[in-house]
Amino acid sequence: MPIKRIFSAGGIVLRPSSAKASEGKWEVLVTQHSKHKGWDFPKGHREIYESEEQTALREVEEEVGVRAEIIDKVGQTQYFYYDSGERVLKTVVFYLMKYLGEGKATTAFEVSDKVWLPIDKVEEKLTFKDTKELWMKARSKIEQLTLR
Repeated sequence: MPIKRIFSAGGIVLRPSSAKASEGKWEVLVTQHSKHKGWDFPKGHREIYESEEQTALREVEEEVGVRAEIIDKVGQTQYFYYDSGERVLKTVVFYLMKYLGEGKATTAFEVSDKVWLPIDKVEEKLTFKDTKELWMKARSKIEQLTLR
């Protein structure tokens, strides 16, 4: 049976912490998928005409209404799932992003909830092992950041 391949991209979005007694200087956006209810970072399918970066920025705005800019590439996750009896290999490239402001969430129905979390609370909220591993890479990059 042939394997269908899907390519996606998404973002790990940072913004300055809003907490007065902040545990860290950054908050991270985490989203809950409306179908399977897993917690992850916003992401979505790459259109033929798009670069990975364009896909990541578009999907973050479409799913959660957040405009962002890319800071750096974090890495990728890969996993298998079945869609209508067909085996699918999905590759998702993630970028570390800086929050710029609110945008227009045109596919918000794909996300049932979103939260901004302090850095030390992100890993426990994430549902999937591969996303948690990716988060650890991102976290080390974040700890070295000095964003303006």
